[in-house]
Amino acid sequence: MLHLRALLNVGLALVFVLFFCEYLIYYVVLIQCEWPTLDPRKEDFTLHRDAADKPVKAMFIADTHLLGSKQGHWFDKLRREWQMYRVFQTMMTLHRMDVVFVLGDVFDEGKWCGSAEFEYYIKRFHSLFYVPKDTRIYVVAGNHDMGFHYAITPYRNQRFINGMKSPNVRRLSLRDNHFVLINSMALEGDGCFLCRPTEIAVNKIASELSPVRFYTALGEKHNGSNNKEDLKCARRIGNDCYNASAISRYSRPILLQHYPMYRESDEICNELDQAPDELKGIKFRERWECLSKEASEQLLDILNPRLIVAGHTHHGCRRIHRNDILEFTISSFSWRNKVNPSLLMGTFTPSNYSFSKCYMPVESTVIIIYTCSLLCILIYLIIKLRPRRHAYSRLRRCLD
Repeated sequence: MLHLRALLNVGLALVFVLFFCEYLIYYVVLIQCEWPTLDPRKEDFTLHRDAADKPVKAMFIADTHLLGSKQGHWFDKLRREWQMYRVFQTMMTLHRMDVVFVLGDVFDEGKWCGSAEFEYYIKRFHSLFYVPKDTRIYVVAGNHDMGFHYAITPYRNQRFINGMKSPNVRRLSLRDNHFVLINSMALEGDGCFLCRPTEIAVNKIASELSPVRFYTALGEKHNGSNNKEDLKCARRIGNDCYNASAISRYSRPILLQHYPMYRESDEICNELDQAPDELKGIKFRERWECLSKEASEQLLDILNPRLIVAGHTHHGCRRIHRNDILEFTISSFSWRNKVNPSLLMGTFTPSNYSFSKCYMPVESTVIIIYTCSLLCILIYLIIKLRPRRHAYSRLRRCLD
């Protein structure tokens, strides 16, 4: 009877440890993340501010690398996908958001797999990363999804566009916050079937987002300006308003892509999830680890974004372009690529934004919990199940 009770206690302990490490720990860790609050000191007072502006809450992840049939072991795939599923769905439960952006390398073998496996990839993605009806999710292409520029074919490109509803260039306006999503591999600048249409689309979006004066009332002065052309654009008339009617209110865009902007290496990075010291000094190759310097300058010139968010390197980084353009490189969402993965949480209004980084449970912590718990259970079993006849006999002799 004593042995049966001990085994029952051990069984309950094992169930609790499993429940905690595979489910509850995600709530314990992720409940500590908070949506960032807007700092009034960072308000862009050159833009019209509406007191009724409701902030947009956005979550950014990158490099999920869902494993395929060629390079992924079944247990590795099961383990990593469960971890990503639990983090993502826990975030959906604890921190309801308006929109989620997945910044490329959604699949690990998208550039190699056949059509049947690609369809299976898409089903797995929507199963792992499903969102509530009031939340939207958008995806940017990465090099593992369709290949580097030299390997992309029209078929692979169109397959990803159709399967993930992800065009090579897209402008998404949410409460007058303008997000521009671009396929990084289409920024080679060589006039190929992929690059030329992308350049045209980016220039079109740039014309739609030109900093033409938008007014809430006709004749309202903006920084002392009462330009007649501005008033024409306020009325949505005239052909020289840079397609002002395409957006109801101007704000600087947020640029989202897979490759980070040009930088020599990760030496400038100083984040908790930055690259290991042995990797930080390795020089980046343009168009492989980052965009080319030319493409980066063109995007900054054409779009003048207020924020840039990218992935690709699997490590965190933060830098400033041209004094006021912040760029975030977010680390991989998969424990297979990063020991301390993270995601980015952002709060946006047309004239302000703020961000915070949310760190996921560290896998080594989970392993330590498992190890310590199993050792404690083993010691408990040894104590409870060891023979006690000698101790009982010794006690009888003392009593006699």
